[in-house]
Amino acid sequence: MQIFVGIGCRRGCPAQTLGNLLEHTLKAHDLPLEAVAGLASIDLKEHEPGLYQLARRLNVPLLFFSAAQLAAFETRLSHRSAVAFEHSGCYGVAESAALALAEKMAGSAQLYVKRTLLSDASLALATATGFGG
Repeated sequence: MQIFVGIGCRRGCPAQTLGNLLEHTLKAHDLPLEAVAGLASIDLKEHEPGLYQLARRLNVPLLFFSAAQLAAFETRLSHRSAVAFEHSGCYGVAESAALALAEKMAGSAQLYVKRTLLSDASLALATATGFGG
């Protein structure tokens, strides 16, 4: 199974925090780190070193999507955050980015793990449709 990771974070969030959140989430759902096929976030985070460092460490692609691209997934979110919308223009960066990445890389997507929070970051996992639990 391929796992597509969507990440939201505060400015300056370190790769260590992002990596800890990812590893904790994968472990909690009995998923191997090797299943991660890519990372994604909103284009407002294109200058976040922690995201690039994590992608390099995992040797996976890192893609960014605009708020308009992420808005297409709003009806599929488990949670809609007015605060996220105020800051980013979309109601859920992590879940939307995970779904957008899975659809871009695999052609279809479903949310596999809802938004998980740790400190200054949020993370969600998606899979290609047909996988899941």
